[in-house]
Amino acid sequence: MNYNAEHMKRAIACSCENIDQEGGPFGAVIVKDGKIIAEGTNRVTASNDPTAHAEIVAIRNATKYLNNFSLAGCQIYTSCEPCPMCLSAIYWARIDAIYYANTRDDAKEIGFDDSFIYDEIALSMEKRAIPIQQFLREEGLEAFKKWSTTSDKTAY
Repeated sequence: MNYNAEHMKRAIACSCENIDQEGGPFGAVIVKDGKIIAEGTNRVTASNDPTAHAEIVAIRNATKYLNNFSLAGCQIYTSCEPCPMCLSAIYWARIDAIYYANTRDDAKEIGFDDSFIYDEIALSMEKRAIPIQQFLREEGLEAFKKWSTTSDKTAY
């Protein structure tokens, strides 16, 4: 993997600047063809959106910029190792490479502890902290059947 220190420095600068803008200490940039095409900072408390992590915000901005849900050919530089939600979003966006500065343990030391989520994912559904139950599967399958027979869909 071939990283660029200037891109990481920008992600780190975003994380520092965001603290003064009522946000958390996290920043991310997305790069395509060597150029930063999008930035994101943690806006969870500022926007009351628990999904507004820096990586998610950067992904939203990059897909808007490229007018495409796929970020294949892009790399993400983030000031901290992505949490499980952000890591999943990075995979769904098809980003080619992830570069990060701080570790999840560094984040845990300042009060951002995602270890319980990693632990929950490993548990069977009946042992998870939040109850989860399946029902109305047959009704739910109707949308999947319709999708399967639609010819003009955009596959992803």
